[in-house]
Amino acid sequence: MITGPSSGIGKATALQMARKGFHVVAAGRSEERTTAVVDEITSAGGSGEFLHLDLASLESCRNAARRFEDSSRALDVLINNAGVGGERGLTKDGFEIQFGVNHLGHFMLTHHLRRTFHPGSRIVVVSSEVHRRAEGIDWEGVTEGTGLLGGWKEYGVSKLANILFARHLAQLQPDWRTYSLHPGLADTNIFPAIVKPFVRDKKSPEVAAQTSVWCATSDEVAHQTGLYYAKCRVREPSAAARDDALAAELWSRSELWCGVAAQH
Repeated sequence: MITGPSSGIGKATALQMARKGFHVVAAGRSEERTTAVVDEITSAGGSGEFLHLDLASLESCRNAARRFEDSSRALDVLINNAGVGGERGLTKDGFEIQFGVNHLGHFMLTHHLRRTFHPGSRIVVVSSEVHRRAEGIDWEGVTEGTGLLGGWKEYGVSKLANILFARHLAQLQPDWRTYSLHPGLADTNIFPAIVKPFVRDKKSPEVAAQTSVWCATSDEVAHQTGLYYAKCRVREPSAAARDDALAAELWSRSELWCGVAAQH
């Protein structure tokens, strides 16, 4: 299963996973755009399906997970890829939009998919080197849309949360394999059109997808978990991203915000 498969790195990742023989559950908000990717997969001889998912709605995340669970299938790989960047506003549940979509929606989805995982299942979380701009998490700020112009401060916080999430999940579920990663700067819609001319050394989505696919499939990382990667290699994240106390607090708060604190 991959989130955000309708364009950019997500689409490239979905196509590459399909070429490797995986049945791809394409979880996205737009049925029209996501079904077009599924059609591209099947026309090339692969296998895929659409699953409606709106990461800005915790209810939608829960419902999507339950629909998949109702199919009685095991999930070998979950790639938490979707993300928004540079936006301002709130999710349907009142959280800062980037923290709510990039972290909390994926936290909710992953939690409700837990019964579909098995020993060796892989959870791949797409983060960013921008996480290094965040020295911590403003717990009040993530429930408000009061960031800097363009919301890039909050983007960094959400990407820090991605790494902390993967790190703590690895500690809680050692039978699973979790990975967070930086795909590299890619020419995708996460950059506003006015910003794109100033972003240098952009990769194609196909190249940027390689680390996600590597973490999802490589035998080389089959026994690794909780680490951060870039260019298909382990990379040390920031000091804040290695803070186990911060990771545990983020996890506890996320459980409370998602209303799943009593569910294990």
